[in-house]
Amino acid sequence: MSPYAKIPVTIVTGFLGAGKTTLIRHLIAAAHGRRLALIINEFGDVGVDGEILKACGADACGPGAIVELANGCLCCTVADDFIPAIEALLALPERPEHIIVETSGLALPKPLIKAFDWPAIRTRLTVDGVVAVVDGRAVADGRFADDPAASAAQRAADGAIDHDNPLEEVYEDQLLAADLVVVNKVDLLDATELAGLEATIRAILPRAVKFVGVTEGRVDPAVALGLTAAAEDDLAARPSHHEVEGDHDHDDFESFVVEIAATSDPEALTAKLGAIAADHDVLRIKGFVDVAGKAMRLLVQGVGSRFRTGYDRPWGADEARRGRLVVIGRKGLDRVAVTAALGG
Repeated sequence: MSPYAKIPVTIVTGFLGAGKTTLIRHLIAAAHGRRLALIINEFGDVGVDGEILKACGADACGPGAIVELANGCLCCTVADDFIPAIEALLALPERPEHIIVETSGLALPKPLIKAFDWPAIRTRLTVDGVVAVVDGRAVADGRFADDPAASAAQRAADGAIDHDNPLEEVYEDQLLAADLVVVNKVDLLDATELAGLEATIRAILPRAVKFVGVTEGRVDPAVALGLTAAAEDDLAARPSHHEVEGDHDHDDFESFVVEIAATSDPEALTAKLGAIAADHDVLRIKGFVDVAGKAMRLLVQGVGSRFRTGYDRPWGADEARRGRLVVIGRKGLDRVAVTAALGG
């Protein structure tokens, strides 16, 4: 690559638990020699996504090419966090050929896209595309709107309609910025649900956008990387519910970490977590758990009351076998009750 060529950057956005990390993991596995760099941003201070990607990125990402920005939201900390992260990647002995940015599930993409129009960035980087990952099952279940069809009808009647549902606003802002919408987890939908979901999403979008349905985030890199959108030159076509600087209020959401004891029955733990999430309307639970008698640690990931687990890697010889789960919900989530239910 010429040292003067702009490095393409793909922004992967999507609500909590949509499958962003799974999609990126697939892109890494299919890199085929392309030198990638990753910037991973999480809401909550248990670095689950970074841990997952570090475990699989050795071949595609060299030393220093995976940058974690924990417990924050890039849409609000562009100058403080994102720009220094970019500078660090550009200073690597071997510059990356493509940079992938995974935003937190509560981040708005547009402020991040705007940063690529800054003179110090514009000459060196371009936004190749914004990929919005959608949890198809969660949308079909009405997670982001009480009545998605009614919401779409209201929007058609009045494009300036205000929303008072912070989940819907963040979800829609992520879609409104997209060049590619990836509906993930289509294995949990039937054909009628998928068709209805696509129609509902297209009613939200202000322009023609590529749309693909997948399972386990398996998107062909040729589809997700190489969109050549130059999104920083196309900001007007990417409207937002939060056009006013500082309008995005993370006080609508909160997160906390609960330390939990070792378990001898992962299936019972998963059932328990699902019940807790349903009882307290928890948006996301993820983290690592110690399973008695197992050399490997258990990765736990939940979206609402849907959970999946898997052993990700052995505990380190000098690593404390410490179970920690980050819990994310809307403001007012009963932290004391959830912690007590988890046994923390």
